[in-house]
Amino acid sequence: MSQEQTVLKIEGMSCGHCKMSVEKALQAIPGVVSASVDLAKKEALVTGTASRAALVKAVEDTGFDVV
Repeated sequence: MSQEQTVLKIEGMSCGHCKMSVEKALQAIPGVVSASVDLAKKEALVTGTASRAALVKAVEDTGFDVV
């Protein structure tokens, strides 16, 4: 299975702690190779084979909204 890059637009993040919480949640998903969050752009860039639905659920479970 090929690795894909997924960009998620995330609302509600306001600080470095928010950024780290989202990155940690995304990196915990099976199939995720890397996840980095850009607080200024309000985006997460995820590389791997995890489904978009799983990524969205992880972000929402952390308390933020994917738009």
